[in-house]
Amino acid sequence: MDGTVLVADDDRTIRTVLTQALTRAGCKVHATSSLTTLMRWVGEGKGDVVISDVMMPDGNGLEMLPKIAADRPGLPVIVISAQNTIMTAIKAAEAEAYDYLPKPFDLPDLMKRTARALESRVRTAPRINTEAERPDELPLIGRTPAMQALYRVVARIMNTDLPVMICGESGTGKSLIAKAIHDFSDRRTLPFVTVRPSDLRDMDGPAKVMARAKGGTIVLDEITDLPPEAQGRVVRMMDAPGDHVPRFMATSQAQPGGALEAGTLREDLYYRLSGAVIDVPALRERVEDIPLLAEHFLARDERDGQPPRHLSPEAAELIRAYSWPGNVRQLENAVRRIGLTAMAEEINRSEVEAVLGNQPRAEPVMGQQRGESLSASVAGHLQRYFDLHGTALPPPGLYARILREIEMPLLEIALDATGGNQAKCADLLGINRNTLRKKITDLDINVTRRRKLM
Repeated sequence: MDGTVLVADDDRTIRTVLTQALTRAGCKVHATSSLTTLMRWVGEGKGDVVISDVMMPDGNGLEMLPKIAADRPGLPVIVISAQNTIMTAIKAAEAEAYDYLPKPFDLPDLMKRTARALESRVRTAPRINTEAERPDELPLIGRTPAMQALYRVVARIMNTDLPVMICGESGTGKSLIAKAIHDFSDRRTLPFVTVRPSDLRDMDGPAKVMARAKGGTIVLDEITDLPPEAQGRVVRMMDAPGDHVPRFMATSQAQPGGALEAGTLREDLYYRLSGAVIDVPALRERVEDIPLLAEHFLARDERDGQPPRHLSPEAAELIRAYSWPGNVRQLENAVRRIGLTAMAEEINRSEVEAVLGNQPRAEPVMGQQRGESLSASVAGHLQRYFDLHGTALPPPGLYARILREIEMPLLEIALDATGGNQAKCADLLGINRNTLRKKITDLDINVTRRRKLM
């Protein structure tokens, strides 16, 4: 790589790692923990690419993007952030960031994105009107790779006219994603119309729907529930939309391939709706997000006037380990009930057990079919990850990211099983002790030594 990179992050370790990696790649690097210093460098004409954190001691990195664009048009800015919500990805896109990566980021992936930014030296994200009212928070939260990939897809397609099909189990938040795409798009001031089978029962149903939409967004709720004749009316409606062309989206609990085979989805309708396909993961496929969501719901109830509540570590682990067949919707209702019935500010394990005892029976958290091999389970997860990107490919560096996703829990579980004894853990894994130590450092794994019955 050839060029000068400005790095702004209040984490000294991240500044050091990025400086060393970029320097080895042939770049000149200026690193700072201050947005004020970063903006001074930008104003002085320094730098060909900026890599900036969002939350800094002296300000918000996203809020600086318009000023950077005004001072240095075309200067690519890569945003990195530990604020792992869909709002961060959307705000980064709105502020015309060149790219966005959640923390912890994959270093080879960031290096490749920086190389592309140095080659382009132009900003490709579209500017959109941000004057309309926006909700401050959307209940689409998650740090897992599956949710981060979903955020990036939403941010990338929200200002296109592509039709979108959103697939996922009941309660995963398909309608929330459709609403988010609309609310943060250029059509946000136009109607958002959800269409159900009853709306298309009559021959004049499509005309009434189009009249309600007025060029806004039409969401076909649970498209496979529509009878074949109603699906045919949708096809004709999409082919002849009239003067005010709306954006079409559809939700479906069934995967498109299975629905086509079962005959519950017309092939001609599928091809019209599948401009982008978003696969929303079930909670059992992103278990590390469950405690985060639970705390979010408790905090929201507190803002609505309920007493403050938080989960004890044991209670949080019990909630994380539950399968949640009803997904986010079931989790939300259960957490609300737990918060209302808890006796003290800290919710204990028995209070969670009392509520979960009345929930549908828990299945294995990972959703693995009985007798299914680990290889088959991983293959299914990877296929869903690729499907999530629709016709686009996932970001470069996939091999390293997938290995990290498998390697980290393997090491953590092995260390826990051996009571934190690294010699025993290395022997269990069949690797050199120095190799294990290096991996613990590289993956930032917290090792706690304790006695453990072997």
